[in-house]
Amino acid sequence: MEWFADYGLFLVKALTVLVVLGLLIGFVLTVSARQKQSDAEGTLKIRNLNDEFEDQSDEFAAHLLNEGDYKARRKALEKAKKAASKASKKQPKAAQDDKPETRGRVFVLNFEGDMQASESQTLAQQISAVISNSEQGDRVIVCLESPGGLVHSYGYAASQLARIKTAGLRLTVAVDKVAASGGYMMACVADEIIAAPFAVIGSIGVVAQVPNFHRLLKKNDIDVEVLTAGKYKRTLTILGKNSDDGRQKFVAELEATHTLFKKFVSEHRPALDVETVATGEIWYGTEALDIGLIDRIATSDEMILQLISDHDVYKITFEHKKTLAQRLGFAAEQGIARGFERVWQTQFERWF
Repeated sequence: MEWFADYGLFLVKALTVLVVLGLLIGFVLTVSARQKQSDAEGTLKIRNLNDEFEDQSDEFAAHLLNEGDYKARRKALEKAKKAASKASKKQPKAAQDDKPETRGRVFVLNFEGDMQASESQTLAQQISAVISNSEQGDRVIVCLESPGGLVHSYGYAASQLARIKTAGLRLTVAVDKVAASGGYMMACVADEIIAAPFAVIGSIGVVAQVPNFHRLLKKNDIDVEVLTAGKYKRTLTILGKNSDDGRQKFVAELEATHTLFKKFVSEHRPALDVETVATGEIWYGTEALDIGLIDRIATSDEMILQLISDHDVYKITFEHKKTLAQRLGFAAEQGIARGFERVWQTQFERWF
């Protein structure tokens, strides 16, 4: 009898383990299936900053005013809204069509740049959404923070901002902390650049650094063969021996890229003396204003707060869907592997 009892307990434990495993596998398969069914990469989020500002003001007033004054304030605001709504309804339709809008619309986007300008695709999606729903007279503010990075990545990001102007919308770039090198390449596309007094601006230059382990390998009797087809297929290498001819060619390529950078800035800010500022130096906001790198001193918050009084201001963001690996917490290993791969791939890239 004792043997049957032990065997029965074993069966119960085994069934419990199988049920738990079955539920876990079912959960994983369900999440995976839902992810495959949806082609969307994420969700576009739109926040009305006017409403948020009004809510904040109301909460602030609730703490500062006595009960009577607060109620009177709320009543006056509601009365004003009703009056405006009533006046709009009474107005003849033809008059409404002919009358220009008294309040413009402003769309606020954010861009935080890393070396690869990884947010470029997100920025592109936001800009596409704004352009496809824009009206004449709309404006776009891009709050930009970037110290620069890969040339081709920031060239692509700058091209995305150019789409806003091509669509006939006024573009303002606001720099609160830094827009240097590739970041300034993006900023100079705008109709107007504003910056905080101590924001870092400029660094119109190109840099590349390539480590070389040839002497270390030779010291340890390790030979490395670098085989290429094409004289300048690999001007500098990490493991092989570099030649003076290869170095000169590499520097010439840097100079050519710098020339393209200066030309790009000059086309978008023709009043700027590009040769004077294209030395790779950086300037703080107040200094950048004096030499024409920016148009005025202001923070993004200051500008948005001013626009809220007579514009409808919307904050546009894009939230990416998490992959199954990210949801289950298995993305760390993939991230480390991608990091090593990027380090290897970018050794020969030119950087802003």
